[in-house]
Amino acid sequence: MAYQVLARKWRPQKFDDVIGQEHVTRTLKNAIRENRVAHAYLFVGPRGTGKTTTARIFAKALNCEKGPTTEPCDVCDSCKEIMGGNSMDVLEIDGASNNGVEQVRDLRDNARYTPARGPYKIYIIDEVHMLSIPAFNALLKTLEEPPPHVKFIMATTEPQKVPATILSRCQRFDLRRIPASAITATLDRIAKAEGITLDEDALLAIARGAEGGMRDAQSALDQLISFVGATIREEDVLSVFGLVSRGRMEDLGDAVLEGDVPRIIRIIADLDQTGKDMQRLMIELLEHFRNVLICLHAETTSDVLDLTTVQVESLRKQADKTSTGRLLHIVQILTETESRLRYALSRRTLVETALIRCARAAKVASLEEILKELNALKKAISENPLPTTVVSEPSSDPTEKKTTEAGVVAPSHVEMPESTGSSSIPTVLPDDAYQTVLEQWMDVVEQVSHIAPLAKNYLLDSKPLAIHGQTLVVGFDPEFESSMESISVPRNRNALQKVLGRMLRHNVVVEFKIMDASDTLPGDIKIRAKPSALDQQEHVEDQDRQTQSAEQNWVTNPVVRKTLEEFNGEIVDIRE
Repeated sequence: MAYQVLARKWRPQKFDDVIGQEHVTRTLKNAIRENRVAHAYLFVGPRGTGKTTTARIFAKALNCEKGPTTEPCDVCDSCKEIMGGNSMDVLEIDGASNNGVEQVRDLRDNARYTPARGPYKIYIIDEVHMLSIPAFNALLKTLEEPPPHVKFIMATTEPQKVPATILSRCQRFDLRRIPASAITATLDRIAKAEGITLDEDALLAIARGAEGGMRDAQSALDQLISFVGATIREEDVLSVFGLVSRGRMEDLGDAVLEGDVPRIIRIIADLDQTGKDMQRLMIELLEHFRNVLICLHAETTSDVLDLTTVQVESLRKQADKTSTGRLLHIVQILTETESRLRYALSRRTLVETALIRCARAAKVASLEEILKELNALKKAISENPLPTTVVSEPSSDPTEKKTTEAGVVAPSHVEMPESTGSSSIPTVLPDDAYQTVLEQWMDVVEQVSHIAPLAKNYLLDSKPLAIHGQTLVVGFDPEFESSMESISVPRNRNALQKVLGRMLRHNVVVEFKIMDASDTLPGDIKIRAKPSALDQQEHVEDQDRQTQSAEQNWVTNPVVRKTLEEFNGEIVDIRE
């Protein structure tokens, strides 16, 4: 007798033999018991999950000589013919090779004739999505109102390609991917019956490679028996199908989460040299980090992870090393890479660069972590207030020094009051105010630019004309009338009044006007001389000493020092 492959030899012959599709088999059995069998069914699901097998068992249950029955006898002529694929009443049609309108018309014409042996003529159309649109249209009327003795059972892996007019005329059943535990249990039973020795890791490796398809798993076992004989180990499965061992996958996951780039490169080089499929590796990495993410959030994983206890413990250890934000970023990188791999000229290079990006993502602080650190620093600052500088009283001695709370000697300075309109401040400017403003007008313009940068350009075309009470009149040449309009906006006007108030220690109101011929400067006013180079150098050195002293004052504070260490920063500017 010719050799029969395991996938055919161990094909389920009864509803109870179908693995992992109890929701479908229970519904079909109830329909038979209640005599509510529909005229058209559509089985949808991935390859190797039992679509065609379930259709054959259903046909056998309907046409059994004892039936319709939920337990076909498998001994009557009708059951044997259906099992052998030569029944005249159960016709299996391949939708890929019989997708024309002519073949469907022949089917429609033959459906009128009564069955030869059983009560029903059953058409099983596999890969029905391959039919052409004219073929679907030719099938519509017959599918909606077939003769009483005709049943249609269709199967497809791509239901989105089946027209809605066909879907609406069928009862749809979605077959699921078979769990790895069910595949390993079935393979273990087959291996014992065939006299094959399989260790647990080898069974798990075959189940991983099958991706939920029982037929793929049985075909893989058949190939392994031909390759290594009666004793199969995990190494044999990995070498034949290009899979990565569970230990190596966990090692690679550890390297990514720890940011160990040299280790990642070594592992990828080793996997590439041993002929591992990079596309398959990327899919398994996605599955691995998805499992880590599940372990990070799920209290119990038995209902969501189809893994052994040892595997779950290893995943939980990796979950303790990372956070949700980092894992989501890693999964995003892997997903993008997997979609690009099929078009890549060098898959190894693409995988290496993707994993290096994942390693960086695993170590970069997320936004949530930064906010957490900032909140902690904010709390620490509130509990340990920062040092404040003691402001000295105005002194006639410019060399007088004052000491801050931190014990650092800093040059005294006079803090100018804000222009607030307080009642304690005189409302009339002193007699020498105009002279002071005129001599220091360019300094005033420069200080205004620090508050309102655009105002400086407008004030360069102006000059102070007079002071009336607490109002300073600023004039513009007629050709610069546009500059006067620009400086008159509230932001620029307030900036100028603030600087003047600090300089004169009085409230100042500014008015702008266009100058006429009488608006000239008094001839006896002396303009302030430009400072010498030596004075400028001494001024710069004094500012540097003040800056260094202030930096030292801040660095000695424990909260500031902790912030610099936490974010690897440095002080670039101090503003009080």
